[in-house]
Amino acid sequence: MNTSAPAKQQKAFKSLLPILAFIKPYKLMVFYALFALLLTSLVSLSIGQGVKYVIDKGFVAGSMSELQSSIFFLVGLIALLAIGTFCRFYLMSWLGERVSADIRKTVFNRLITLHPSYFEENRSGELMSRLTTDTTLLQSIIGSSFSMALRSLLMLIGALIMLLITNINLTMYILLGVPLALIPMKFHGKKVRNLASKSQDSIADIGTYAGEIIQNIKVVQSFTHEDKEKQAFAKEVEIAFNIAKRRIRQRSMLIASVIFLAFSAISMMLWSGGRDVLSGSMSAGDLGAFVFYAIMLAMSVGTIAEVYGELQRAAGSATRLLELLSVETEIVETTSPLTLSNTGENSITIKNLSFNYPSRPEISALNNIDLLIPAGKVVAIVGPSGAGKTTLFELLQRFYDPQQGNILFNNADIKQLKLSELRKTIGTVPQNPILFSSNVWHNIKYGKPEATDTEVINAAKRAHAHEFIEQLPEGYDSFLGEQGVRLSGGQKQRIALARAILKDPAVLLLDEATSALDAESEHHVQLALKDLMLDRTTLIIAHRLSTVMHADLIVVMDNGSIVDIGDHESLIASSALYQRLCELQFDQNKDL
Repeated sequence: MNTSAPAKQQKAFKSLLPILAFIKPYKLMVFYALFALLLTSLVSLSIGQGVKYVIDKGFVAGSMSELQSSIFFLVGLIALLAIGTFCRFYLMSWLGERVSADIRKTVFNRLITLHPSYFEENRSGELMSRLTTDTTLLQSIIGSSFSMALRSLLMLIGALIMLLITNINLTMYILLGVPLALIPMKFHGKKVRNLASKSQDSIADIGTYAGEIIQNIKVVQSFTHEDKEKQAFAKEVEIAFNIAKRRIRQRSMLIASVIFLAFSAISMMLWSGGRDVLSGSMSAGDLGAFVFYAIMLAMSVGTIAEVYGELQRAAGSATRLLELLSVETEIVETTSPLTLSNTGENSITIKNLSFNYPSRPEISALNNIDLLIPAGKVVAIVGPSGAGKTTLFELLQRFYDPQQGNILFNNADIKQLKLSELRKTIGTVPQNPILFSSNVWHNIKYGKPEATDTEVINAAKRAHAHEFIEQLPEGYDSFLGEQGVRLSGGQKQRIALARAILKDPAVLLLDEATSALDAESEHHVQLALKDLMLDRTTLIIAHRLSTVMHADLIVVMDNGSIVDIGDHESLIASSALYQRLCELQFDQNKDL
């Protein structure tokens, strides 16, 4: 077990090496920063000689002119140190912020291209923690801790050399303390690393929990679970605090142990050096310079011990980030994509399609689906919940790839098409439209970012949304809140419709777009949909069969399979499931 510990520790620090790739583009800034670092280290070491000069030439010699010149020399060194420290701090901090921003962008760019099933298996709060907390920790390491560690290492080597030059015998006392200081670093360092990883995970748990509660605040309040959620959240926070407390304790013990051992060695050196000064074998200036270098060495060792703990934490963060960067999307684009035919047919052919969700591999979502969707026709898909209707929509947009079968768009397999071209051809209006925390302009323009204001307004008018938008406090500039919380369900649906109209897709997917609306909102949405479906290939998922009775083709699904196809009249006569769905719905409407 002990033999594997160094290997694990080495592996942990190796995880920081790929981060160097993000530093590489800024080699010039690194050079300037290292130059400033070297300069400040040399000046700091020179101050020890300045101290010796002040004591021997000024205090001991009793010369006012020598004292004055030595003080000026010392002040000059301090001024140079201040300038060098400013440059070092600014350049290293800039580098840390820049690299952190680049890492954050790279991780986000990877996340946004991953397959949807990845987000089913990984919590959004944990991913956000990696994107924010972990990158911030790396920024602190690169911008501050790394600089401190490198400077302390240079100071340690320089101070040790100066100690040997000044007095070899006294240096032995110091050298006894340095190896002893490595013992607590070895012992506590491993514990700090493990606890740091647990601490990061616990922070991610807090973010996930809080995000979910805030997002569903109305549900929490409607069930009067405020006190319960307060207690549950407090429990999560306390768990994180207890882990952090253990980590802090280990780091504190590490730093305290190093400082105690280092300064104990200095105390022993002072006892021996004081005897040498009293006996005349050593000057007071030499002792003063020696003490200065010894303290510098001790502080360097203490700083390295502290940074060592930070590097242990950073190693954990780097590992978590590199895990994200190593994830490959399961939706792989072909290297030689076909060009989508511009014939205007927009027909869809589904052949022998079978699919199981990656998160539920034992349950079949679709079974041997064969379907031809003619160009320019309105095709309705009906069936009970869990029949596979929405799954079919997700496969058409290639959010997932089927385990078996093919989907052809204008006789081209969608796997052979460029993803961006395929998805630009398809417009979706879901049952629960997703709006962004921005204004009306942004939410409608999401369908076509380069659209003019006139095009946005025309799309809103066609979606029967312009009138209520104009009544908002700031019209199209009105902020809609998180997920459009300031709008009603019908208003959000019409914003989503305006977005789809602006996109002007060749194929339209309507996923129960009116099922959750009141009668007046449904009336407006139906008018907008009628306009939107004109001369397009349209697929409609609907529980309200009254909305699809006039579809060109109705597909009846159950348990992931197609059980019947026809129009309303033929299905009423031939499909027992369709008859039952109609009877249940129309009987309910009659009772109402």
